[in-house]
This record gives sequence, structure tokens and C-alpha cells, in this order.
Amino acid sequence: MSDTTHIQLAHGGGGQLTAELIEQVILPALGGPQKTGELTDSAVLDAPSKRLALTTDSYVVHPLEFPGGDIGKLAICGTVNDLAMAGALPTALTMALIIEEGLEIALLKRILESAGRTAAQAGAPIVTGDTKVVPRGMLDALMINTAGLGDVLAGADLGFQRVLPGDSIVLSGPLGEHGLAVMARRKGLSFSSDLLSDCTPLSQPAAALVEALGGELHFMRDPTRGGLAATLADLAGGSSHNVEIDEASIPINPTAIAAAEILGLDLLTVANEGKLVAVVSAKACDTALRVLREYQVAREAAEIGRIVGQTDTGQLPLVEMITKIGGRRIVQMPYGEELPRIC
Repeated sequence: MSDTTHIQLAHGGGGQLTAELIEQVILPALGGPQKTGELTDSAVLDAPSKRLALTTDSYVVHPLEFPGGDIGKLAICGTVNDLAMAGALPTALTMALIIEEGLEIALLKRILESAGRTAAQAGAPIVTGDTKVVPRGMLDALMINTAGLGDVLAGADLGFQRVLPGDSIVLSGPLGEHGLAVMARRKGLSFSSDLLSDCTPLSQPAAALVEALGGELHFMRDPTRGGLAATLADLAGGSSHNVEIDEASIPINPTAIAAAEILGLDLLTVANEGKLVAVVSAKACDTALRVLREYQVAREAAEIGRIVGQTDTGQLPLVEMITKIGGRRIVQMPYGEELPRIC
């Protein structure tokens, strides 16, 4: 039986325990929204002359460097992508470092240079920050907190309330590459083909979707902690609509499948840091795929499912997957944390 009186690692996993912690402890104490379905990764604020998006996040990945990225690149991508999912382009970032005594300065320099390159790539200047050093043993090497401010693009109107029956669900590329690349490095695993984190900024393809689709783009989310399974469960719960996906349509990296099997993981629950899920009207799906495939990071974009209708009164919305052999499987919100310290 799990301990309900103390914080567990699983409370940070992006699954059911995370949702319960937010809804039952954090929000009531801070006086925030009373329904987790109202929460998104970026808050959209009405300013006198424009709409702004604001987000913040913290990063505790281990190891600090991994195939395809590092904690610095991850921190910038994660923050920029949260803004992008609100239909916003980044205008300014902050970065705060909490460093354990004894961290190699050469390693810290590599991480910060990586963060700087990624911020420049994303067009997101780091305008202020903070640094703290704690005694050896009080921290696992390095933690980074970032915040981001962005301008919401004209025509961006995204949210659970915009999702409609018949909408198409689009995924921008193969699943699980970030989480599995980190875990493979941690476990000392190697494969015949390189398995690299998909960590990358998504501002450009997300903005292109907003500009091309306008009101036909209803919702966006990057499937980070908890993977695609958590994102779809949030989508179903937040919109009160059932979701149906086709297993055969989901783009998959064969090396990621092999790694997931070796590690005993469900690829649907593994974190991604360079993928987006978009809900678009059925008539706009082909346009969405064409727009995304113009970008290298989304060249394998595919329609993976659809919104199939509202739930009956008193019933919880479901996410169902039509398997490759024609059966049906319920896709559930992950309970806790399968992969510690990957974002």
C-alpha cells in the first residue's frame, strides 16, 4: 500500500499521482484553478495590446549529458515548447541554476554553451537568471529552473473546450526517443543503430500550424512526462470526449521499440522532448500533415486517431487503441513514474 502522507518519487512522474498532488495539495493551497482540466503548460494572459503566454519548469535529468542532448538543451527546449503548445513564440527566458559543490566547471560550461546555442536556435534570449551553490550531498549535481514569456500568435485559440467529435489527432513523429536514450545511457545499453534524444525546439512547426490552420487547430500538447498515454488521457478528461487511436498509424523508431522491450517499458508512456500532438478538424488534417512534414523534426508526422464523441452522463471518458491485430486496448493514465529523472 502506498504512503499517502509523504511525497514519493512517483508524484513527479506526470501520471495519476501527479494529478492528485496538484488537485488535492498544490492548487487548494495556492488558490489556483480547482479543476486540473483547466491547467495547461503555459498560462495565456491578456495584456493591453496583445496576448502573452507564461510558463515555468524545472529540470533534474540524470545523467546530465545523454545521447542527443544534455540538461541545458533540455531546459531551453522544454520551456520553448510549452510556449509553442499555447500558440506562442518565445520573447524572453530566465534560467536559474542550483549547483552541487564539486561539479566540474568544464561540464557546467558545456551544458551552458549547449543551452545558449539552443536558445539562439529558438530565437529565445535568456535575459536574466540566478545561481545558487549547495553543499556536497544536498543535490545530485545540477538542477535548472527556467521560465519563458511569449507572444501568442493571432488566430491561436487552443484548449480542451475547442475539441470536437470527429476531430483528427496528429502526432509529429516517433515516440519515446528521449526517455529511452536517457535510460539506455543510464543502464549502459548500446544498439546497432544510434538512439538519440528527440530534444528540439518546436516553435517553428507549431507556429506554422497556427498560421496555416487558424481556427481549425483546436489543441496542442507535447507528450513529455507520461508520454503519449498521459497526453491522451488529459485530452479525454479535459474535453470530456472519448479518444480512439490506431496502433498501426503511430510512427515508431525500431531501435526505440527494441530498447523499450529490453527495459520492459510501454512506449506509449515514455517521455518525448521534441514531439507534438495536435487536434485539428478532420477537413484540416491533410493540411496539418503537409505543414508539419516541411520541417525535419516532423517529417514522419501522421494522423494517429480521432475524437469519437462525448461520454455519457456519469461515465469517465476513455482512450482506446485499435491494435495491429484488430483488438481494442484501453490506454490508461500512467499511475506514477516508470522512468526517474529523464526531464
